[in-house]
Amino acid sequence: MSVINVGQSVVLGIVEGLTEFLPVSSTGHLKIVEGLMDVPVDDKGVVGFTAVIQVGAIAAVLVYFFADIVRIVGAWFRGLANKEERYHHDYKFAWWVIFATVPVVIVGVAAKPLIEGPLASLWVVAGSLIAGSVVMWLADRFGRNKRGEDDTGFRDAMLVGSSQILALLFPGFSRSGATISTGLLLNLDRLAATRLSFFMGIPALTGAGLYELPGALGSGEGALPLAIGTAVSFVVAYASIAWLLRFVARHTFTAFVVYRVVIGLLLFGLLGAGTLNG
Repeated sequence: MSVINVGQSVVLGIVEGLTEFLPVSSTGHLKIVEGLMDVPVDDKGVVGFTAVIQVGAIAAVLVYFFADIVRIVGAWFRGLANKEERYHHDYKFAWWVIFATVPVVIVGVAAKPLIEGPLASLWVVAGSLIAGSVVMWLADRFGRNKRGEDDTGFRDAMLVGSSQILALLFPGFSRSGATISTGLLLNLDRLAATRLSFFMGIPALTGAGLYELPGALGSGEGALPLAIGTAVSFVVAYASIAWLLRFVARHTFTAFVVYRVVIGLLLFGLLGAGTLNG
């Protein structure tokens, strides 16, 4: 029997779409909302459900950045066929995204029992929200913001891509928060760090969703809640992407840091009071 009903799938789709690409931890917010709705956060079907609706958010990225993706993929195929094209930045960037995804895949498969078990705890989410806020504040404060998107290299891609492991192991850390913070620490400007975060997330999150899909369906989660949650996630995520790119072009990440700390402390309070079960 499905653990998540249609109404809950709509709520979770909205939460996923709003928070997947904002540096506030989509997984952390999903687990908080699941806890408030008395949905078992460590249930395998629920874990699979949250991974699948991420595909809706990733689809929003594919649509939003369609022209960029076509350009990069086209350069990659041209480079495979023609040596002269291999010096093009887009050809190199396509390989960097592929290589940078490998560490995340290895850790995700190897640590799957921990990710779906002890590390899914709301206590971990609360601590990760606050710890990630410290990293984000330091990155925003001390990053020099002097390098644009055209200045990125293989080292940048590998470090930014590998930083997704933090969010994989510690669900409140935030994938976008970890990748954007890493980009800022590498002295990328805020817009370049944010766009790099989007591109690095495409293969990792798409792969996670497709990997979890059979398990989510097989564990009793209905196809209708999954479809609705994914569709809602797509619509809301598309709007969130457009807003975030406008925001980072003019503002620091201070508001996100403060928000994360407040949510983390509030979550610790709710868990300590027994209002939520960890």
